[in-house]
Amino acid sequence: MESMRIDKWLWAARFFKTRSIAQDEVSLGRVLIGGVRAKPSREIRPGDRLEIHRGQEVFTVYVEALSNQRGPAAQAQTLYRETQESVEARARAREMQKLAAEPALAVDRGRGRPTKKEGRELRRFKSSFWES
Repeated sequence: MESMRIDKWLWAARFFKTRSIAQDEVSLGRVLIGGVRAKPSREIRPGDRLEIHRGQEVFTVYVEALSNQRGPAAQAQTLYRETQESVEARARAREMQKLAAEPALAVDRGRGRPTKKEGRELRRFKSSFWES
């Protein structure tokens, strides 16, 4: 096998959980082949450079091998070679994420539903607000 569909390869290399998700991501332009948007049916070959945007992560990989089957993670990692710059950029992004937590999330973290007392106070406040 010298070429295969990009969506099928992304699924086999375990970048996406299902092939249909891989198709959607390629269609939305989140996977670039050689820096160019492609259709899910685009054929790739070993040596092709892919840029894969998955959430906040960006992977830059070279296709090393092709596989029609989705195997274990260890086998899937043999299908590509990630560039050193990509690995370092993702590590820096993880560190920045740890240092700069979202302020809105930090305020409400662990609060959950209001207690009975807080609910009574809230209802009392709302009723007094609407009565005046």
